[in-house]
Amino acid sequence: MLKNFLPSQHVKNIFDIKPEDLKKQGIKGIITDLDNTLVEWDRPSATPELIKWFDKMREHGILVTIVSNNIERRVKSFADPLQIPFIYQARKPMGRAFRKALRDMGLKKSEVVVIGDQLLTDVIGGNLNGFHTILVVPVAQTDGFITKFNRKIERRILNWFKRKGMLDWEDKK
Repeated sequence: MLKNFLPSQHVKNIFDIKPEDLKKQGIKGIITDLDNTLVEWDRPSATPELIKWFDKMREHGILVTIVSNNIERRVKSFADPLQIPFIYQARKPMGRAFRKALRDMGLKKSEVVVIGDQLLTDVIGGNLNGFHTILVVPVAQTDGFITKFNRKIERRILNWFKRKGMLDWEDKK
């Protein structure tokens, strides 16, 4: 059961994910979380560095879809200026939004990675739906109410993985 929480890969931040590396792995698409994965949960728009990251992905032909549990207004106001497709109120870790993103991109599961900062939504959702998952360290130290609760559970799971030598995620900060 706990193996469903173990990401395929873990990195310090989104910028450690390079399009050249993804292409070598046969990756053509990214399903990414928004809040505390791409930007702080309370930052309304993309940073210049993040815009460059999205542009690099586009230049390499890698499709990106934002899949967020947040409300439409939040996700739309972030994604629309960047012309990035999105799914809001995704109900992660449930699989519906992951499957919709995959269909919309026209890709196979083996060609898509799921990127996020939470074990209880992004990683377990991606793993249960058969995707390669990449866990990033949250970009902010603060969280919304529900996420604060999730982080307490995640901390226990991460500590267990660390004790077993399965993950050095916390050391990535």
